[in-house]
Amino acid sequence: MQAKLSVLLTAAILAICVPVNAHHSFAAVFDVDTSVAVSGTVTKVEWMNPHAWIYIDVEDDDGESINWAFELGSPNGLMRRGWTRKSVQVGDAISVAGYRARDGSLRGNVISIVLADGKELTGLSSRDK
Repeated sequence: MQAKLSVLLTAAILAICVPVNAHHSFAAVFDVDTSVAVSGTVTKVEWMNPHAWIYIDVEDDDGESINWAFELGSPNGLMRRGWTRKSVQVGDAISVAGYRARDGSLRGNVISIVLADGKELTGLSSRDK
């Protein structure tokens, strides 16, 4: 009986801790003092919780293609701001303005995205929450 209680207690603790650990604070990951602005072609869109992500190929100074990952707000929050799953598609040319990752990786948190037709979408940055 005591072994079953121990297993159930361990499982309950893990169930509580894993989701809390999976999410992050904006300030822990992104630097509000380091902005990034890039233009490129969308290679992947992940429309999932807790944050949507857009990946784009950008040409660096040497003419090489590098892939950036940009975090957006939650899908529900984006939809409340006028986004749909078709707002940004693989192959679209976009420009992204955002905050750079603190670790210097090719990641950012979106402030805004400008589509090829000039339409601007806000990224629902987690900084704004």
